[in-house]
Amino acid sequence: MALTLQQLNQAPLPAALQMLSGLYEHSPWIAEQALHQRPFRSLPHLKYCLAQVAGKAGQDAQLALIRAHPELAGKAMVSNTLTSESSHEQTQAGLTACTDDELQRITQLNAAYAAKFGFPFILAVRGPRGQGLLKKDILATFERRLLSHPDLELQESLRNIHRIVEIRLNDKFETHPALGNAVWDWHEQLSVFTDAGYAEKGQLTVTYLTDAHRACAARIQSLMVECGFDDVTIDAVGNVVGVYHAEATGAPSLLTGSHYDTVRNAGKYDGRLGIFVPIACVRELHRAGKRLAFNLEVVGFAEEEGQRYKATFLGSGALVGEFNPDWLAQKDADGITMRQAMEHAGLRSDDIATIRRNPKQYLGFVEVHIEQGPVLNELDLPLGIVTSINGSARYSVDVTGTACHAGTTPMDRRSDAAAAVAEVILAAEQRAAHDGDSVATVGQLTVPNGSVNVVPGRCQFTLDMRAPTDTQRDALVRDILASLAEVCERRRVHYTFEENVRASAAPSAPAWQARWERAVDALGVPLHRMPSGAGHDAMKLHQIMPQAMLFVRGQNAGISHNPLEATTSDDMQLAVDAFLNLL
Repeated sequence: MALTLQQLNQAPLPAALQMLSGLYEHSPWIAEQALHQRPFRSLPHLKYCLAQVAGKAGQDAQLALIRAHPELAGKAMVSNTLTSESSHEQTQAGLTACTDDELQRITQLNAAYAAKFGFPFILAVRGPRGQGLLKKDILATFERRLLSHPDLELQESLRNIHRIVEIRLNDKFETHPALGNAVWDWHEQLSVFTDAGYAEKGQLTVTYLTDAHRACAARIQSLMVECGFDDVTIDAVGNVVGVYHAEATGAPSLLTGSHYDTVRNAGKYDGRLGIFVPIACVRELHRAGKRLAFNLEVVGFAEEEGQRYKATFLGSGALVGEFNPDWLAQKDADGITMRQAMEHAGLRSDDIATIRRNPKQYLGFVEVHIEQGPVLNELDLPLGIVTSINGSARYSVDVTGTACHAGTTPMDRRSDAAAAVAEVILAAEQRAAHDGDSVATVGQLTVPNGSVNVVPGRCQFTLDMRAPTDTQRDALVRDILASLAEVCERRRVHYTFEENVRASAAPSAPAWQARWERAVDALGVPLHRMPSGAGHDAMKLHQIMPQAMLFVRGQNAGISHNPLEATTSDDMQLAVDAFLNLL
């Protein structure tokens, strides 16, 4: 019989503790402490409270919790002494049916891991969808995490315990993320399409108007039709546009969506999550026979990443009237112009101007996106409210000193370009950290004609600086460039720089941010407001209409633009629920 939140909230403490038995391996103290925070507003609120108890415990208690867990396919499994919950999970992942070679490899990894970290390897083997990981994925994760730093690995172990508990709670309450599972499955189905040359490597890469890109567009178009959209089209730049009509004609529209193209060797969720979440919402509205007071327009933007052609935000830019005709003459690595690619895809470049949106017809733009960072993951929060998309400035810097013999030039006689740049990098790091929410990155660093026995006479680097407001960004840029000047003068080297990009911050519209906050609060999930360090399609739409974004937690330390990018169907479910609340 399914447990209910009402039963848990009203039960005496001993009875309530029994209801939550088996969540944490041999560690009932976590549930006991969390129960003092009753009443729980929702199941996500209960999950959060449990995670907070474990997260705020001292390291000794955390280590005891981790060590209470069995090894994967270890002695407890062999001796049949696993708890019923662990036995079910390891069986579902196929660990009770390992080959001799697999069991030997896992035994070796268990020993190496325990020797390095002093606690067993913890992995939520039922995975991001709750259906069980493949053994090859378990082994790959084991080998990857064996290289981690002990402090980071302790926290990753705790996060996997939280995921294990989340799934066990779902089982106790007999509730499962049906909409989140659908969204997760749609990502999997779309990820089978990848560009030639990458499919053979098992890598996800979808660049503008390739065969894989057009297959993605067709799949999204078909899904929109299946889910009940009234009008579904592919526009002049390849955007997939679905409209769910309002209850009355002549109503304004709410615009939403994100991009379906990817970087090379990408993750599955960047951009695409912001397409599938609103599609799931429309499916629910259509099934319920419900219409809104406004049209809901969902756009799968064809191009955001700028991988095949140097034309970032092409899809969303076209909607605000910012398609540059010069882009049509650009050639890709195979010499194919964008115009030719469009013609091959059946798109008419002459029609691009017609897809510009009239902001008077729109209430605004909202976008759901995976966070692409570690913050929500570290806070044990599934959702975050975006306050602003950071403004940015990018520079190319060239520092020139004197190349000379590394053995014969005394340290106090050197004009070392690389040493000067190293000091500037540290100064930039310290200055950005001072703000708390600014960032500064040197992403490229070269010593032209460098040699092992030559003092560097030249060093080139890039500098990327971002902050939530233009004023804060400008102060960051000013101070770091001042540090550059001071360091170079003191070290007797010269410098030049060129500004390559300056993008304005895009603060969230207060009214739409407040709507997201109410939508998330209604789920019983604590609110966390945060800036977006990355650029998104919402930046473009910000130019003509109010916008606000919702972030969804990423797994694996929030890594993105990487095959390890991940989130769970439970978090996807909450994103859909929040979006429905917003509507």
